[in-house]
Amino acid sequence: MKLKINHKHSHPHYNQKYPKAEIEIARKLAKKVYKEMGDFVVAMTLFGSAARGAHKKHDIDVLIVIDDVHIQINKELIETYRIILAKSVASVDPKRLHVQTISWTALWEYVRAGDPVAINILRDSISLIDTGFFDVLQTLLFQGRIRPSAESIQTYFSMASASMASSSAHIRAAVIDLYWTSINAAHAALMTIGEIPPSPAHVADMIQKKLVDTGRVPARSATLMRHMYLLSKHVMHGNAKKITGEDYDRYKRHVKVFLKDMEKIIK
Repeated sequence: MKLKINHKHSHPHYNQKYPKAEIEIARKLAKKVYKEMGDFVVAMTLFGSAARGAHKKHDIDVLIVIDDVHIQINKELIETYRIILAKSVASVDPKRLHVQTISWTALWEYVRAGDPVAINILRDSISLIDTGFFDVLQTLLFQGRIRPSAESIQTYFSMASASMASSSAHIRAAVIDLYWTSINAAHAALMTIGEIPPSPAHVADMIQKKLVDTGRVPARSATLMRHMYLLSKHVMHGNAKKITGEDYDRYKRHVKVFLKDMEKIIK
């Protein structure tokens, strides 16, 4: 007696119309790569906006999962893989194809932890090549059986805190950029009138003496230069830890005006 088996369509978008042209390009690439690399490739998927059908005609993102479980990875194998992949992409559609590679173990670690990286890959991918595991993982995801671990949640929350601190550091670095903008512009203006640029600590004084007192630029130029010098010292010495976006915007507006004052001297 033959057992009757009803198969389920595991992909939730199974009946949606995907961009056929993009899928055909991706399949053509998959065929070439798999023909050359064989079992080294355990899965290839079309993912991103092309897989969701929510894009206009632009990039085609392909993910390749390589087998580092059964195959010993070495430099020679990786270099061969890169050459074959580059030639395959070049022969299919080098302008639109963008390929990313991930190892089997790395993908599994992401899945095991319920990491957003794995969730996005599984949720949005269309299989081009599958040796039998990718579709299973997709099905488990759509059934709600792949969930973030406590460690993954804590890791991402820690990353959020670190990014918040980094954003403040970037603002301070941007203020230093404004300082060097004003110093460089001031040096250029002073050289234009035949003066040898002094050390940064004395630039404001020379602007006052050679440019403000002679009526070449308004008094605000010396004031701005002096303020930016002192501010830069506070930032570099760690005494100005909290600089808001509004503060930065204000400094930037003043430096732009300063640039125009110096530009008048140079022109």
